[in-house]
Amino acid sequence: MEKPLTKHIMQDGSQLELKNYVQAGGYLVIHKVLKKMSPADVINEVKAANLLGRGGAGFSAGVKWSFITADKEAEPIRYLVCNADEMEPGTFKDRLLMEQHPHQLIAGMIITSYAIQANKAYIFLRWAYKKSETVLRKAIAQAYEAGYLGKNILGSGYDLDLYVHTSAGRYMCGEETGLLNALEGKRAIPRDKPPFPAISGLFGKPTVVNNVETLSNVPHILENGAGWFKSLSLTGEGGTKLYGVSGRVKNPGLWELPLGTPMREIIENYAGGMTNGYKLRAALPGGASTDFIMESQMDVAMDFASLVPLKSRLGTGTIIVLDDKTCPVAFIHNLEKFFALESCGWCTPCREGLPWVEKILKSIEEGNGKESDLEILKFHTHYCAPGHTFCAHAPGAMEPLQSGLIYFHDDFIRHINEKHCPWRS
Repeated sequence: MEKPLTKHIMQDGSQLELKNYVQAGGYLVIHKVLKKMSPADVINEVKAANLLGRGGAGFSAGVKWSFITADKEAEPIRYLVCNADEMEPGTFKDRLLMEQHPHQLIAGMIITSYAIQANKAYIFLRWAYKKSETVLRKAIAQAYEAGYLGKNILGSGYDLDLYVHTSAGRYMCGEETGLLNALEGKRAIPRDKPPFPAISGLFGKPTVVNNVETLSNVPHILENGAGWFKSLSLTGEGGTKLYGVSGRVKNPGLWELPLGTPMREIIENYAGGMTNGYKLRAALPGGASTDFIMESQMDVAMDFASLVPLKSRLGTGTIIVLDDKTCPVAFIHNLEKFFALESCGWCTPCREGLPWVEKILKSIEEGNGKESDLEILKFHTHYCAPGHTFCAHAPGAMEPLQSGLIYFHDDFIRHINEKHCPWRS
């Protein structure tokens, strides 16, 4: 099993230094791209590889790049922004890549910047990732010294400056346009679309925003080809995926596996199954803002297409396990409390609806709920659905709630009828 993203990551948790990365063949692909390929060639190769965005949306990276006009004279200033604001609860995949394999990300950003003809790039980093910041700044300095960043990279005539920007620490900073506002020093609120960032992004200039894992795949595609990348997957969606598991499992962690690996295999074979004395009841497949998958559905392939018929999403691919001894109402309440606190307040359904949902769930969990509360919660799952809010924050927050109201209906009723949480009796 090939693991391009993690094959050079060291078990002791240390950073892969520049000299070791170069010895392993790293940065060689930069020579090939800058000296032998046109920007259009790079975009077409990534399109053919079917690299889908690993930040959660699953949109084609190559198609996204192609939205930026090829006419550099018409719009000479462009930007690439790496979204490293990993604030999704239950998600920790990007931190591994930044802290232990930073030059892979830098190489991916060089190639992507060249493809869209950007001369400035930013890593928008979560404020709490202090180690990531230290490692990235050191690696960027090494790349400048070695001639992979700066003026006239490797004598190609192409210039690129790369910066690390530490975020203010709000969940909304991870939303693409909210991120751009924050990077400009403004309040992290979403922008109206259109225009999309590829037309008017950072400082009003064409901009591409990609996730850490997405960009880290780019050097391997250009080095080995689109066909190779597609062959790594168990489905038509190309490549491998970093899958994580948290919760009451024997071996919580993160693994690089073929895209499309079944959820049950990830939980049982890699996470070691459930901790002794606990049974698997359900799981969120891709972080907190995805719908529950029940134990009977666990054989589903973990890819972007296969989870749709189950009314869920791959999201970030980091599974949060719900066991049979954890109260699902309290589980959902904890998530909704987070989402309510992290609302930017820009639109009414999100600003008013999420705190309302959180208060109702708190009341039910404390034994003060009524059956009519369930109808109010159900109303909010429609009121805060896609198309009713300014961005995807509230719709994402509703995903665990809307599926939880279906799958755990009896648990909600027990709380209401018994007037206390059954798991705390």
